[in-house]
Amino acid sequence: MSQITAVLFDYGMVLSGPPDPAAWTRLKQVFSADEPAFHAAYWNHRHAYDRGTLNAIIYWQAVAEDLHKPIDSGQLRELIATDTVLWTQPNQPMIDWAAALQRAGIKTGILSNLGDEMELGILARFPWLHNFTHHTFSHRLLLAKPEPAIYQHAAEGLAVPANEILFLDDREENIAAARAAGMNAILYSTHDRFLADMASSGFINLLDPN
Repeated sequence: MSQITAVLFDYGMVLSGPPDPAAWTRLKQVFSADEPAFHAAYWNHRHAYDRGTLNAIIYWQAVAEDLHKPIDSGQLRELIATDTVLWTQPNQPMIDWAAALQRAGIKTGILSNLGDEMELGILARFPWLHNFTHHTFSHRLLLAKPEPAIYQHAAEGLAVPANEILFLDDREENIAAARAAGMNAILYSTHDRFLADMASSGFINLLDPN
């Protein structure tokens, strides 16, 4: 097993926790939409937004068109702000662990599928994100996980070989793509499961790097 010299984190559902229910409710209220219709419209264009094919303005206009609910500029600003709140519930154990890795001199990176306004929102809300060695945000590259090139970009940004990177993500397809790119990878579901998987994979020493 290669020595791990860098840990690469997904943002959503790894460094952040589950979506804020109150924010989901507010987004639905803007459109006066029911749960199934809103979720269908929200996710229908989300990959294109994360990939940078759509910016935030065009994304929310596309959601509005799907729901047959035109939005004005004030509603657009509210949607963008509330969407940031939705995905900024901190997963404190993972944030604390990333900080411990940084103090120990281990490189840390973020590889996340994020749209343009979401990047601005999370960086403004969470100053600790600036402590990571490198950020790979999908919209900047017009790429998104699980496309192979985005993993190469992240490895190059960390300036370490892929086999010395441990990647953490909450989606199986992204984990599989990271392994195909030569990285070590662990699926993050719950924190207790993560700790168990770190131990069983031989990475337990990384949990207390100081």
